[in-house]
Amino acid sequence: MIDCHAHLWDPDRGFGWIRPGSPHHQAYDEADLARSGDGVGELSGTVLVEASRGDTGETAALRELRLRRPDLVAGYVGNLHVHGEDGPEPFEELLRDGGDTRPNGMRLGGASLPDTPASARALVPVLDAAGLVLELNLHHRALASAADLADRHPGLTLVVDHLGNAPNLATGDPENTAQWHRDLDRAAAAPNVLVKISGLLTQQHGVAPARVAGLVRHVVDVLGPDRCLVGSDWPICLPSGTRADSLALSRNGLDRLTPEQRERVLHGNAVRAYRLRC
Repeated sequence: MIDCHAHLWDPDRGFGWIRPGSPHHQAYDEADLARSGDGVGELSGTVLVEASRGDTGETAALRELRLRRPDLVAGYVGNLHVHGEDGPEPFEELLRDGGDTRPNGMRLGGASLPDTPASARALVPVLDAAGLVLELNLHHRALASAADLADRHPGLTLVVDHLGNAPNLATGDPENTAQWHRDLDRAAAAPNVLVKISGLLTQQHGVAPARVAGLVRHVVDVLGPDRCLVGSDWPICLPSGTRADSLALSRNGLDRLTPEQRERVLHGNAVRAYRLRC
């Protein structure tokens, strides 16, 4: 299995969103990442995702760790926002000079796609030309935004984090839930959109595991098993459970798949989308 969504950070080196007193206000390094795999089962690698350090040095740090610990880190996704500030040419140079160790994808995040920096969105054609993933973590209409981008860039692979931030099944507003279902159908019509089954311990907190499994089954049924990935969202998940707990919750809804389909969701799709070597 490849865990397609984990983070590392040190609040003393940026990451201003992590406030003192928060349960996340401590450093998590490669040793912590290695220990967090206990109890997960067969884990062939991790895709590290940027954690909004706020500068281009985070991309360099993720690359260095990928070079130093290929046994632990299968790939990494950088922050597109910070690279947009300098324009397309330096970003193109970064990707070109990185060769086989360039980022496997870049992420845009925010309240909605229009709220992301225009300078970062201007780099999307560069990603498209380079054959890299554009990852989206948007609080509103993530699936619909991915579908719109997919229409404009049919050769671009888009990966939507955390089921497109699906509303909590117990407390979510019915209108927002209905909109999420419509957006999922919209994304299903765009063959270059993939979705991570991730963030469930946090976003579906308080929901019975059987209901969460039903949500996962629905996403897999709508998109198909070739367009789903799994991720723990460690260490964000820790206030609600371990990395093993998070991945177990993601896998619960895969119980009706054939062994071959399950293997693609847990491993093969990540290798294909992120162009991994594991």
